[in-house]
Amino acid sequence: MREITYRQALNEALKEEMERDSSVFLLGEDIAIYGGAYGVTVDLWKKYGDARVLDTPISENAIVGVGLGAALTGMRPVAEIMYIDFIGLCMEQLNNQVAKIRYMFGGKCKVPFTLRTEGGAGRTLGAHHSQSLESWLMHIPGIKVVMPSTPSDAKGLLKSSIREDNPVVFIEHKMLYNIKGEVPEGEYTVPIGVADIKRTGKDVTVLTYSRMYHFCMEAAGILEKEGIDIEVVDLRTLLPLDMETILKSVRKTNRVIIVEEDCKTGGTGAEIGMKITEEAFDWLDAPVVRVAGADVPMPKSPVLEKLAIPDTKRICDAARKILNK
Repeated sequence: MREITYRQALNEALKEEMERDSSVFLLGEDIAIYGGAYGVTVDLWKKYGDARVLDTPISENAIVGVGLGAALTGMRPVAEIMYIDFIGLCMEQLNNQVAKIRYMFGGKCKVPFTLRTEGGAGRTLGAHHSQSLESWLMHIPGIKVVMPSTPSDAKGLLKSSIREDNPVVFIEHKMLYNIKGEVPEGEYTVPIGVADIKRTGKDVTVLTYSRMYHFCMEAAGILEKEGIDIEVVDLRTLLPLDMETILKSVRKTNRVIIVEEDCKTGGTGAEIGMKITEEAFDWLDAPVVRVAGADVPMPKSPVLEKLAIPDTKRICDAARKILNK
């Protein structure tokens, strides 16, 4: 099977969906001629022109508002917010309008709106361009939150998001754009709300997503040599969570580590860990462990940035500790 980058997979998904459905169009800052801050929309403006690839003013609130209006009138907009750090600027539109309007109208309207953005640390861009804010979005009823970790999942989930009749926030990690992976050449989608057991194991369930998945797989290889067999579950979608897959794995291994890049306090792991405690407490042989980002603004210093986010060593240490090894 061919190997392409995460960036190329996303570009292919956009291209294929625009070709398949004339109601799909793109809007955002610098996505047309420039091709996007991270090159995801490169060459799409050349193919589809100003009518379907729109450069917008620097106004996140306007981008989301226009996207909502277009979705309500029969289009399938795919908007880009350049950095998730700026999502607060459009939170009124996203939280009070995009997420609520179908409910407020008793289901009589649809909101097929995909909001692409990127987050995470790793490029030492400082506190304003390195945040992981997915837990903010998990708190908003009415939207779906997707965070793929591999090129194949990125393509399949973006295609599913665009076809979805409800709003989806699709979060890409800035450090994943250049990674390569196998991606099928034919038509395929990946369902929203379905986790994937990327590695089976019997000793510990490791729940993760986005960039942290790659650290977890690296840790699994190291721990295997020590006789520790971990099961790696790539959540892929954070809202809705695939609790069926999560609980099935927990009941098999009886131990859980949640690995996340966002801040530990109020993070995704807090919600997932509480759900596991509520629904599978009797199967746990040890407390749920979180390996998470530090509760600090992301440092600009490369050394301090590395200290602020999980790494392979911390995941390995957590697995040894939970198994008393």
